[in-house]
Amino acid sequence: MKDWMRLIPEDELRTYQRGGFLAEIKLGKRPALIVVDCTYGFTGSEGATLEEAIAEFSTACGPVSWEAMPRIARLIDLFRELKLPIVFTCNEPYDVLYAGRATKRKPRAKVAAKFNGFPPAITPKSDEWVLAKTKASAFFQTPLTAYLIKQGVDTAVVCGVSTSGCVRASAVDAHSHGFTTFVVDDCCFDRSNFAHCANLFDLQAKYAAVVALDELTTLMQPMRKANAA
Repeated sequence: MKDWMRLIPEDELRTYQRGGFLAEIKLGKRPALIVVDCTYGFTGSEGATLEEAIAEFSTACGPVSWEAMPRIARLIDLFRELKLPIVFTCNEPYDVLYAGRATKRKPRAKVAAKFNGFPPAITPKSDEWVLAKTKASAFFQTPLTAYLIKQGVDTAVVCGVSTSGCVRASAVDAHSHGFTTFVVDDCCFDRSNFAHCANLFDLQAKYAAVVALDELTTLMQPMRKANAA
């Protein structure tokens, strides 16, 4: 049993299973990777404690961000190897002035330039799309759906931050827009471990297949073999 499943009371887990939730789904033929908000504004500086990271950026998640970062880099490398679409999302500070913010959290200060910077290990390449958004979901009033359809994508693979916020919203909308949806649990992070675990469970129950990086790599092995042939 996955660690995040251990927080779920056994009787509640059985209730979900009796109701037909937690069903398995299969990876499609052409997945795309959506890397949600993995910028310094949501990580804080490497090496900082959670308290120090929040002092730098109130939305930062601190050490858990940097624990996940090498795995996120491996996931990105897998999609690059297979020449599959990758979309990185970030905050759009200008449009927020007019469209409103993604949450009801009170802003603490003006967004610093570093907020939308990507850590070196996962910096997008010049030909990879960085999609700015104002709301939690990467799909909400953005051209993401049109882009994925144009690319022939049938599966959205979601990772990033926060599990309970923008990752969840993006995964739910991916499902709602008709894409088979996978969430990579050890490539997601959150400032709250409880929220991280509870939301992974709910996503697995209703909207997505929640898998670890190694599990996804195994599922994508036929694509790697075909690509190498």
